[in-house]
Amino acid sequence: MTTQDDIAAVAGQLADLTRTVEEMEKKLTTLGERADRQQERSNNQQERTETQQERIDMAARELAEVIERLQAAADALRASI
Repeated sequence: MTTQDDIAAVAGQLADLTRTVEEMEKKLTTLGERADRQQERSNNQQERTETQQERIDMAARELAEVIERLQAAADALRASI
């Protein structure tokens, strides 16, 4: 093999390596974008979950207040009988 052949072989290997690295870069970029979208969806779901929990907590407090008023009304009714 001559020096020219060696240079040509190395150049071919470098070209293959460059293509492989470019393909890997594209795949990593795609994976990163996909991970970002998934994280955003997860964050949105977490926010919706927190909002729903706040609503549930508020409804539970309101229900507890209604129960207290009903109990007070029932106690007053018993006392008047």
